[in-house]
Amino acid sequence: MIRLENVSKNYKDKKILQNINLEIQDNAITTLIGESGCGKTTTLKMINRLIEPSSGTITIDGQDIRKKNPIALRRSMGYVIQQTGLFPHMTIRQNIELISKIEKKDPKKIKERTLEMMEMVGLNAEEYLDRYPSELSGGQQQRVGIARAFASDPKIVLMDEPFSALDPLTRSSLQDELIHLQENYHKTIVFVTHDMDEAIKISDKIAIMDGGKLVQYDTPENILKHPANDFVRTFVGNKRIWTSPNLIRVEDIMMDHPVTCKPNFSIFYCLNKMKMSHVDTLMVVDEKKKLQGILYASSLTNVNYENKKARDFIENDFLSVHPEDSIIDLLKIIDENKISTMPVVDHKGILKGLITRSSLLTSLSQQFLEKEEQ
Repeated sequence: MIRLENVSKNYKDKKILQNINLEIQDNAITTLIGESGCGKTTTLKMINRLIEPSSGTITIDGQDIRKKNPIALRRSMGYVIQQTGLFPHMTIRQNIELISKIEKKDPKKIKERTLEMMEMVGLNAEEYLDRYPSELSGGQQQRVGIARAFASDPKIVLMDEPFSALDPLTRSSLQDELIHLQENYHKTIVFVTHDMDEAIKISDKIAIMDGGKLVQYDTPENILKHPANDFVRTFVGNKRIWTSPNLIRVEDIMMDHPVTCKPNFSIFYCLNKMKMSHVDTLMVVDEKKKLQGILYASSLTNVNYENKKARDFIENDFLSVHPEDSIIDLLKIIDENKISTMPVVDHKGILKGLITRSSLLTSLSQQFLEKEEQ
């Protein structure tokens, strides 16, 4: 774990960072984001001691990095920057193998690792290893930069706006590549960007900075749903959650208090409750609110329900979703089964809410209605 404790940085009288406290998780992608000049790159460079803090402590796995040799510290980490940082007079092979050769690793293993890294970033080794950086496109150069950062198998990889100079299609492709690499290699990646869409797409956690201060540190989902203050709310954007529907959960859009009845309630009572509540279904629950079934008004048409109870007409074979399911899962179930009412239950079967086609349509359309009102 990388831990920053009360870290500040001053240049003469200017405060660049103010009392940053941050715990960066192992084997996860943590993104530092904010407006230009907020201190995100300064924070990143402090981790490998390219910049020294004015005060505070930075530790890696409990060890103060000030007690480590800065050169050895930097060699132990991968580092990818916007301009790739490739040496123009070296071939792709030489660039990738540089650190490993400096550390005098086994030549055979270096060669094997180089081939593995080229395959990892989707570049044909035979075609590219003996070329020079100037012979590659920007996207290909950035892939080589990533390969070099991973080549010595570092535990920590620092990435300072590595994709920001690329065209949108190449940038999106490399973001996908990074996610795929992380799934396979499980590095501790600290990633700097100014693009919120990029941060949401790749990150396990996001640290939002403003004026040298850490203003919110959380998962992309929680930041989108629960911005800490007006700055975060404005920076993130009110509608950005809709660009990441996989982060929208059923619990975010469900009706919290569906109309219910008990199994032993009379049909007369149930029909009257439907009428008074302007609904055509009742969720039938027991004393502990565990869902027993659904009572549909349509099933009570032209039947003799004298002395009958809700239990006599409920539908026991029903589909349900959990509060933590994504809206994408919900839409798929509704579309495939052509149903209009979907109860929401927890893992114990307790009724937590209800989704109907009309409530779902209202939630989905609200983003456009609110935009027009602004």
